Amino acid sequence: MENIIKKIYSTYAESTGIGKVADYIAPLAKVSPSKYAISICTIEGQKINIGDYNEPFSIQSISKVFTLSMLAPLVGEEIWESVGKEPSGSAFNSLVQLEYEKGIPRNPFINAGALVITDKLAEKFPNLDASLLQYVRELAGEQNIHFNTDVANDEYATGERNKALAHMMKSFGNFKGKVSKVFRHYCNHCSIEMTTQQLAQAFTFLANRGINPLNGKTVISPRDAKRINSIMLTCGFYDESGDFAYRVGLPGKNGVGGGIVAIIPGKLAIAVWSPELNTHGNSCRGISTLADFTTELGISVF
Repeated sequence: MENIIKKIYSTYAESTGIGKVADYIAPLAKVSPSKYAISICTIEGQKINIGDYNEPFSIQSISKVFTLSMLAPLVGEEIWESVGKEPSGSAFNSLVQLEYEKGIPRNPFINAGALVITDKLAEKFPNLDASLLQYVRELAGEQNIHFNTDVANDEYATGERNKALAHMMKSFGNFKGKVSKVFRHYCNHCSIEMTTQQLAQAFTFLANRGINPLNGKTVISPRDAKRINSIMLTCGFYDESGDFAYRVGLPGKNGVGGGIVAIIPGKLAIAVWSPELNTHGNSCRGISTLADFTTELGISVF
């Protein structure tokens, strides 16, 4: 597997200029498009890293997997009364779809769905930001994981459409908290900075039936792990989820910071970072890397 990763890395190491670094969040626009890293963590503890794997970056919407897995054991089936399980087929911040479906977001990974999840978490945790950060640190087995306040502040200041999504859901009775407060939590969560090495380790519980391989603790039930993996497969890449499943064949989640994490159930988690995005907001090199990885390895969920 290490030779496969080296081969793929050498194939794409110089492949820049294909996409565009996210620029609607000012601090992200400053990130070099040449950054590239691949990290693998197996459930047995093997680690493979190459490239800029020790450099933290903003995980953005990858954090939505953490908030969903944090909430799922606390509310059970009730969660699906407020958010759906279907692919959106629309932009991740669509107001039209949300209004048409009477304030019930299609899934937990589009922005409206993640805002509902954050709203429910804020009811459960008086100090949500600190609780989530500690949750992620325990999954990764490292304390050196933090919010990027510059990123969070810029997202909050420019996030009028996301606030509109929350207000619309509130008008339909599907949002309880104060929009400004919940949205601040949401921005903080998206601003979490992690390395690919930390991300891959933090996602191994989803490859291990909900158990953190680092300490043997149950994070979520096997049923919840199965369900979250299935939603990552069908909804993790917004309106490019079908193409990702076609090319890669793994559950995964993207972030506009250029990160992608994917799971091979029962085996490993793999994280890739490359900031240049395609028109769907997904990492160009990240998707190509993972497509080659499953092809070369000969393993996917199919």
